[in-house]
Amino acid sequence: LRPGTVTDETFLEKLNQVCATHQHFESRMSKCSRFLNDTSLPHSCFRIQHYAGKVMYQVEGFVDKNNDLLYRDLSQAMWKASHSLIKALFPEGNPAKINLKRPPTAGSQFKASVATLMKNLQTKNPNYIRCIKPNDKKAAHIFNDALVCHQIRYLGLLENVRVRRAGYAFRQAYEPCLERYKMLCKQTWPHWKGPARAGVEVLFNELEFPMEEYSFGRSKIFIRNPRTLFKLEDLRKRRLEDLATLIQKIFRGWKCRTYFLLMKKSQIVIAAWYRRYSQQYKYQQIKSSAIVIQSFIRGWKARKILRELKHEKRCQEAVTTIAAFWHGTQVRREYRKFFRANAGKKIYEFTLQRIVQKYFLEMKNKMPSLSPIDKNWPARPYLFLDSTHKELKRIFHLWRCKKYRDQFTDQRKLIYEEKLEASELFKDKKALYPSSVSQPFQGAYLEISKDPKYKKLKDAIEEKIIIAEVVSKINRANGKCASRIFLLTNNNLLLADQKSGHIKSEVPLGDVTKVSMSSQNDGFFAVHLKEGSGAASKGDFLFSSDHLIEMATK
Repeated sequence: LRPGTVTDETFLEKLNQVCATHQHFESRMSKCSRFLNDTSLPHSCFRIQHYAGKVMYQVEGFVDKNNDLLYRDLSQAMWKASHSLIKALFPEGNPAKINLKRPPTAGSQFKASVATLMKNLQTKNPNYIRCIKPNDKKAAHIFNDALVCHQIRYLGLLENVRVRRAGYAFRQAYEPCLERYKMLCKQTWPHWKGPARAGVEVLFNELEFPMEEYSFGRSKIFIRNPRTLFKLEDLRKRRLEDLATLIQKIFRGWKCRTYFLLMKKSQIVIAAWYRRYSQQYKYQQIKSSAIVIQSFIRGWKARKILRELKHEKRCQEAVTTIAAFWHGTQVRREYRKFFRANAGKKIYEFTLQRIVQKYFLEMKNKMPSLSPIDKNWPARPYLFLDSTHKELKRIFHLWRCKKYRDQFTDQRKLIYEEKLEASELFKDKKALYPSSVSQPFQGAYLEISKDPKYKKLKDAIEEKIIIAEVVSKINRANGKCASRIFLLTNNNLLLADQKSGHIKSEVPLGDVTKVSMSSQNDGFFAVHLKEGSGAASKGDFLFSSDHLIEMATK
């Protein structure tokens, strides 16, 4: 069906447009020039070459016959009949399946019926009956040799006769044969990967049938003796029983597992609800216990505060009493000096005060210099002033040290801090240290920024350079020395060639574990690296420097 006027001629025209180039379609109105002068083919007909021969179709009445003239209300009326067969013949009348589309045409119904038939045949093992018609006129006593030979050739009767003469009672294509009997061999069950013929060969070799009982064709297998086929069917039947048992076992296992998982899920839900109830009950108990404990604690705190307030009140009363007695004592002491009994004590206190005054006046004139290293200090005049004399010496030394430090600038202070750090590290530990005390720490013994041949080296270092000097690197293999530029920054240790300024090694300070040196008067020191780091691939470094104390301190 299409828009516009639909006639038999338009149907034939449509066929000529769509199927003109098909090798099995013939029409005098098509574009193919072979059938333009074919008088056996009328203009209103077309011919299709089927499997067994050519069939000519008349287009007159084709469109009308293709329409479904059964109205929907008639189908609904027949479906309402009480007989089940009538309902089965008119399923489109079911009110639950009402469809407003046009009913299918006869061609569509025939196509759907053929598809259903083929689907049903695929699940069966059909036996074919060959019918040969002697002529196309459906008349008696007429035998068309060419037509009969054509049908015999296309039906494969000659091949069947040759097979029967050879004695083969059964034949079957490889695919259905393998699909039917593949469960008899472990190699082909459950799935065979490869050609069907190879699978059938593996199957029959596994079953150990005699070679003369079967033969392999190009697309089929031929079995000579029916007993071989019956044996195959018996083996298949027994194997199917085993497979059924296996399926039952797996199904029962699946069913039991499903039941077990359901029970487990139910147990989890029940346990969750029980734990919830148990925790709620426990929470209520804890809550009630907490309330009781809180009430006892609040009572204890209130009683404690009450005791503290009472104690504070008693303390205030005691302070008032003690203050009254103390004021009385002070008044009595103040007026006691006016009596003869206190004259000796007053003379002793005056004499002691005069001796201390004289001591301080003498100390004022005998004070040592303000140098922190001056260890001179006047001797004490009296034994009872020993502790005072020592304390005064300590205070004076601290004061003059502070006065000396206040004279330092920030830069000079930093220099002395480095010297102090060096003293704490090497004093009485390294024989080289005393000779380095008088030498100021310079840091940059090599002016990289002013030397043009070290311009690339300066550009490669973005951090501030703390130490830059030339050291001797001692080779690990032969002990020979090589001059290297030793650069120390805040985060890295770099070694560069003295002549070219090319960086030989760069070691992050985080990879340096320690620096070792001897206690003798030498400049050798070893830089130990962390195991597994990239810089430690060749081992630790051994250097010799003229400024070892400064390098180790920084």
